[in-house]
Amino acid sequence: MISYIKTRWKTPGGYREFFIIALPLILSTATWSVQSFIDRVFLAWYSTEALAAALPAALTQFIFVSLFLGTATYINTFVAQYIGAKRPHNVGPAVWQGAYLALIGLLFGLGLGALSTPIFNVIGHEASIRNEEITYFRILSYGIGPIILSASISCFYSGRGKTWTILGVNIFATLINIFLDYGLIFGKWGLPAWGIRGAAWATNIGSFTSAFIFFLLILRPRYRERYNTLHGWKLDIKLFKRLIRFGGPNGVNFMLDIFTWGSFVLICGRLGIIESAATNITFNINSLAFMPLIGASIAMVTLVGQRLGNNRSEEAEYCIWTGLQVTVAYMSVMALIYWFLPHIFLIPYSYGTDNINFAAVKDISVKLLRIVAIYCLFDAFYFAFTAALKGAGDTRYIMFMNVSMGWLIIIIPSYLTLTYFNGSIYILWSYICLYLIVCSIVFYLRFRSGKWKYMRVIENAPQ
Repeated sequence: MISYIKTRWKTPGGYREFFIIALPLILSTATWSVQSFIDRVFLAWYSTEALAAALPAALTQFIFVSLFLGTATYINTFVAQYIGAKRPHNVGPAVWQGAYLALIGLLFGLGLGALSTPIFNVIGHEASIRNEEITYFRILSYGIGPIILSASISCFYSGRGKTWTILGVNIFATLINIFLDYGLIFGKWGLPAWGIRGAAWATNIGSFTSAFIFFLLILRPRYRERYNTLHGWKLDIKLFKRLIRFGGPNGVNFMLDIFTWGSFVLICGRLGIIESAATNITFNINSLAFMPLIGASIAMVTLVGQRLGNNRSEEAEYCIWTGLQVTVAYMSVMALIYWFLPHIFLIPYSYGTDNINFAAVKDISVKLLRIVAIYCLFDAFYFAFTAALKGAGDTRYIMFMNVSMGWLIIIIPSYLTLTYFNGSIYILWSYICLYLIVCSIVFYLRFRSGKWKYMRVIENAPQ
């Protein structure tokens, strides 16, 4: 075993190369988890209604933003394949197409915020929760543009495998967010006490900070010359259409995937405030395992894209098996902790919430975390195999399978179970396990078919 690890550490596409790219991305996505975790903890201290409202409102808003975000982050694949093909001058224009997408997203977000009241009136949660949801959703919608811009520009670094800059920017933006989160929720340090409204504005300011720093960084002279990051600012219709062609299905898939989870959270919310709060907390704690997987997945997409751009498909497959081994090891540890030590994650929530309602929330959350432990490993398989397909451009297949299975395995059964059979929250959560098991098998079979090895998203090099 030791000999195997040493060999795979040194080999191209092995552990060393994976960690060089993945570790900053894993830590970066972990900062998102920490930010979300602390935000929910502060809201739990503030009120049970604010806690119950935060995740449904955030997920509902993210359903809309994910269409743009999933498309914009696919710039990572374009950058990776251009780098692999040794055409760095095409990188800057590819990144700039994401800026135009961010502008569209900004205008969309302004219109979306005006629809917050009718959206949550249709959802129909209890009035005390609905009012908080409307406020949180409306303000978050105003920050869609900076989120997309930040994600687009970060692909300049992730696609090249230079990911430490992403970590630095995300840490700084997260610290700004946390500082403002506490101050604006509780009215500390001379700031107004805005409750859930303050949490939303803190998130928006953090997103703007991240986008602004990334924008300044890519305009440095060395990047302007080698990667065309300044003169490549113009809208390139052909390149933008190619981004929509390959990144669009990724965006639709991301949006409908978030719609699946958002619908699930909203369905659980119909069981009552206690069940809704427990679901929110469990998803929040689960993000501590889930978000680092996203960072590892981006690294795998980058490694695959660079290899395919250089027509080295067998090395691309090797990179995926490397990433899978690492993520399975990580998720195994998290599964054991979720199963045997779930209470330790609930300690921060318990602080400052000494009431009977939270005791009930805590009891349900412990049981739900054990369900999370069951599907953790399948999450690792799902992310690894879809990373291979995304790095190649097989996004339409991912979109079709995710959408169909999300509806057939999670949304429809959950709705029918709750509406006609008065099912418990534990039955609803069991559908998530089934979904991830089926998805991991389906995408493994697609991966093994090898069709993705012959796909590319970039245009042929000029002769």
